[in-house]
Amino acid sequence: MTKPSLPELLHAAVAAVGGTERPGQVTMAESVAEAIDGNSHLLVQAGTGTGKSLGYLVPALAHGERVVVATATLALQRQLVERDLPRTVDALHPLLRRRPQFAMLKGRSNYLCLHRLHEGVPQEEDTGEAGLFDQFEAAAPTSKLGQDLLRMRDWADETETGDRDDLTPGVSDRAWSQVSVSSRECLGASKCAYGAECFAEMARERAKLAEVIVTNHALLAIDAIEGAPVLPQHEVLIVDEAHELVSRVTGVATGELTPGQVNRAVRRSAKLVNEKIADQLQTAAEGFERIMELALPGRLEEIPEDLGYALLALRDAARNTISAIGSTRDKSVQDEDAVRKQALASVETIHDVSERITNGSEWDVVWYERQEPRGGAAHRYSGASLRVAPMSVSGLLREKLFTDRAVVLASATLKLGGDFNGVGASLGLAPEGRAGTEGEAEDLPVWKGIDVGSPFDYGKQGILYVAKHLARPSREGTRTDMVDELAELIQASGGRTLGLFSSMRAAQSAAEELRARIPEFPILLQGEETLGELIKNFAADPKTCLFGTLSLWQGVDVPGSSCQLVVMDKIPFPRPDDPLMSARQKAVEDAGGNGFMAVAATHAALLMAQGAGRLVRASGDRGVVAILDPRLATARYGSYLKASLPDFWYTTDRNQARRSLSAIDAAAKAAEAAEG
Repeated sequence: MTKPSLPELLHAAVAAVGGTERPGQVTMAESVAEAIDGNSHLLVQAGTGTGKSLGYLVPALAHGERVVVATATLALQRQLVERDLPRTVDALHPLLRRRPQFAMLKGRSNYLCLHRLHEGVPQEEDTGEAGLFDQFEAAAPTSKLGQDLLRMRDWADETETGDRDDLTPGVSDRAWSQVSVSSRECLGASKCAYGAECFAEMARERAKLAEVIVTNHALLAIDAIEGAPVLPQHEVLIVDEAHELVSRVTGVATGELTPGQVNRAVRRSAKLVNEKIADQLQTAAEGFERIMELALPGRLEEIPEDLGYALLALRDAARNTISAIGSTRDKSVQDEDAVRKQALASVETIHDVSERITNGSEWDVVWYERQEPRGGAAHRYSGASLRVAPMSVSGLLREKLFTDRAVVLASATLKLGGDFNGVGASLGLAPEGRAGTEGEAEDLPVWKGIDVGSPFDYGKQGILYVAKHLARPSREGTRTDMVDELAELIQASGGRTLGLFSSMRAAQSAAEELRARIPEFPILLQGEETLGELIKNFAADPKTCLFGTLSLWQGVDVPGSSCQLVVMDKIPFPRPDDPLMSARQKAVEDAGGNGFMAVAATHAALLMAQGAGRLVRASGDRGVVAILDPRLATARYGSYLKASLPDFWYTTDRNQARRSLSAIDAAAKAAEAAEG
């Protein structure tokens, strides 16, 4: 039997999922196959509606080697494991004469821990954690936490996966923390009484047997950074939603110290070490807490002397505590192994972060951060933290990601300002077509970028309207003219508006003002309900508007007439006082580059491209993307940002925008009336 061709395989897979084969999808599949066969690297921009998951799954399955697919969102992981992969495997089985196995794998804390469930959280003095599981025995626990714990106990008897995301409805982070452990806290299958039934271990075993492993960016980052492999050996890596990768890797590589975290480490280790060592850690914790009470938010280009001493004391005390925990045993402590693992995990984190900051790498950025005050002045300092993050993860990704395997990175938004070089540089790749520059110690990975387009006709389906007449936004004060413009646009579109704001404060202010001014159009606000519930309600009622910030820029998929106007209040540049972004910008400038364009403009372009992508989700969608920031039309960098957006018809005429919205609204109402 002759080997089936790629077009044959793709045709069978598309038919199986009920889709339509598109030229962009074919081009993508061919390019992915070429990259896998040549053990090379590919960046592929595939617009909404292309069918990109089949564009990479079909050539990967046809190749026959083990592949890891890493995504940023739960929604895409579910789509792959519950829909795309089962149907594709069934469709390709007669042609390939084999049935590839697939599995999902996440970090250990995503799985219910049976030891925690049955034995409870190791007790700590002066906390509310001890005894929570006593509520299992109560006839009718009244607290939400108690009810969630009971529900999870029942669920543990039914679930086959123990995966948090399979628990519906979900539970709070606090509730989940009572039944899960981190990899550092885990006893290990051989030492745990429940090791043979462990959900996390079963997921790992399934992954070892699978040809396709679906995971998330965070686990991929942990696998790359920490040196201890958590993913099985694989020959092909596919990173979907790749525009999120740098952010997720940075998050995994970021260390944090807070007074609460340090005090927990003190409590957890107190019963396991002698009094002298416990007192040393307690004294170090108190010194650190005093420093944090006076800390002001912002970057620390040099570590202040008093903070340096406090961190050295923490590091040394933590090191001594770790040694003592490892050499002492206390049989009076119930379930001692679990207590020791939890204490070690806490103290090791304190040691590692303290040591990292005191070592003072020029490639790290250190800063103080504060959460918004809660509970008045008495709680003013409760949200203080000390953080450390890498200036860049490009070198890490170049070294750990692009070696010994073919890597395909796919997203609807990788081509910023007209090319792939901005995203490529953030991933540690040389400008396209060039493997390193003279003087570099080693060649950078060779790669290729392709844009396979979109099946949508953006020029006919959407309008990009820039409100050129508005005043430039400033950091201070309410933008009255912007709110006036937004009210007029919402009225013209008959509701149907997704408002994407640069800050939660701006979203709240606009929602409050417009709820009073145009009450006939209900306004949903992020944070007032779960995101899933908000999106469901937004899609259900055409007159409804949805306002919010960051997660809405990327997390809303509402095809049809419920979303015909997408508004951005201003260009989403990073805050000028963002320690990590400003440090990265300065580093580019110190090296002779344009820091603003390399960091701030690239950040804004990526978010705007994602935000604008919320408008056209299906071939019948029509609408307007309105940017209420005149700088997109007037500033020199405006052309770079516009080149990153879908190729909508462009105007700065406010009357034209309102007329178009009114016409689109009228057509939608007529269609709704005909259906109703």
